[in-house]
Amino acid sequence: MVAAQLGADVTVVERQGMGGSAVLTDVVPSKTLIATADAMRRVGTAVNFGVQVGADEATADLGIVNHRLLDLAKNQSEDIHTGLERAGVKVALGAGRLLDNRTVEVTADDGAVTTLEADALLLAVGAQARELPTAEPDGERIFNWTQIYNLQEIPEHLIVVGSGVTGAEFASAYNLLGTKVTLVSSRDRVLPGEDADAANVLEAAFERNGVIVKSRVRAEAVDREGDVVKVTLSSGEVIEGSHCLVAVGGTPCTAGIGLEEAGVQLSESGHIKVDGVSRTTAANVYAAGDCTGVFALASVAAMQGRIAMAHLLGDGVKPLKLTEVSANIFTSPEIATVGVSEQEVAEGKYQADIIKLNLATNARAKMMNVREGFVKILARKGSGTVIGGVVVAPRASELIFPIALAVHKRLHVDDLAETFTVYPSLAGSISEAARRLHVHL
Repeated sequence: MVAAQLGADVTVVERQGMGGSAVLTDVVPSKTLIATADAMRRVGTAVNFGVQVGADEATADLGIVNHRLLDLAKNQSEDIHTGLERAGVKVALGAGRLLDNRTVEVTADDGAVTTLEADALLLAVGAQARELPTAEPDGERIFNWTQIYNLQEIPEHLIVVGSGVTGAEFASAYNLLGTKVTLVSSRDRVLPGEDADAANVLEAAFERNGVIVKSRVRAEAVDREGDVVKVTLSSGEVIEGSHCLVAVGGTPCTAGIGLEEAGVQLSESGHIKVDGVSRTTAANVYAAGDCTGVFALASVAAMQGRIAMAHLLGDGVKPLKLTEVSANIFTSPEIATVGVSEQEVAEGKYQADIIKLNLATNARAKMMNVREGFVKILARKGSGTVIGGVVVAPRASELIFPIALAVHKRLHVDDLAETFTVYPSLAGSISEAARRLHVHL
C-alpha cells in the first residue's frame, strides 16, 4: 500500500491469503477469542455492579466462537485484498522463490509457473509455529497455535506448554471461558521477558482464577492416549488433561525459497539479517516482519515495511528505533509496554527515575470494579524525558499510546502532567504518575 501510494508498480506474491499470520492464524483470531473471553469475564462480574444476569451461569459455545473468529479473519483478509487491488497493486497467487536479487519465480496451486522481474524485492514471509519432536500436534487433542481453533467444545482441562506471550494469552482466555488450565513454564514465572511487576499481577490473577502454574520445569514429551493427553515434565511428574496447546515460539519461513542463491544472509536461527532501514545483505532486497527476528509484532512488521519502501523510493525515512516500540499482551488484565524497561535500568543501561501508581486509587477504576493494575513511567534522570512506560489495566493497549507518543517525541514528564485528562478516567493515572515525577525548581 505504501509503495503504491509513493508511485511504484507493485506486485504481491502470496500463497494463502492477504494479511499473513497476523490476520489469518494469529493476531486477529486469537484476539477475537480473547474478546469473547473478556465478555465472559464482564458477564461473570456483573453481579458486583448490582446487575442480575439470570440464575444460570454464562457459558460459551466454542463452535460458534471459533466459526465467528475464523470468518472474521477471512473477511479481514478479503478486505485487505480488495484494498490492494483498489490501490493498483497486482496480486500473484502462489508460492514465490527467488532466482536472484531481481527475479521471483511464482508457482501456482495448479503447477503453473510465472517469472516476475523487479527493481526491488521485499521479503515478508513470516514465521510458523515451532514444534517439538516429542510433542507433535495432531490438530485434535494436541495443538499448535494455528490449530486450536479446530475445537468445537470447551476443553475440560487444557495444558498449555510455554509461558511466553502466546501461552499466557491462551491460558488467560480459556480460563475465563471456563476451562481448567495448567500452564507449564520453564522459567521461574510467567512472561519471563516482561516487566516483573506486570507479571506478578498476572500471576496473582491466574492464582485467583484457578490457573495452575508449573514453574521451573520443561515439558519433555506430550503423548495422547485416546481422549487423554499426558504431558511428561522434566521433574518426572506426568500431568493428564483433555487437550494440550504447545506454544513454544516460532521459526522463520526462510528455508527453500532461494534466499542464499540471491545473496540474502541468514542468522544461525534462520532469520534474515536486516539493518535499520530493512535492507538485507543482497542489493535491492529488503525484509520485514517475523522472518527478520527483530520483534515478533505485527506493528513492528508494518513499520519495517513502511521504512523499507520509504528508503527504496526516496521518501523521508528514519531507521527503526526499538526503544520506541510499544507492545501489548492481551491477557486479563492486559499488559502494555513501551520503550526502556525497569530491568534495563537495573542493569545500568539507563539512568532513570521510576514511578509506579496503582489503579486501586483511581476513581474510574473503582467504578469499573478494577482492583488490580498500575501505571508505571520511566523518566531519564536529570532531564525528565519520558523514556518508557508500563500499563496493566483493561484496554492497556489503548492506554499505552500517550506514553508511547511521549517516548517517540521525547516529551518531558511535565508535558504529560500538564495535559488535560478527563475525570474520571483511567488515563488520569498517567498524568498523575507524571506529576509525581515533577522536579521542583
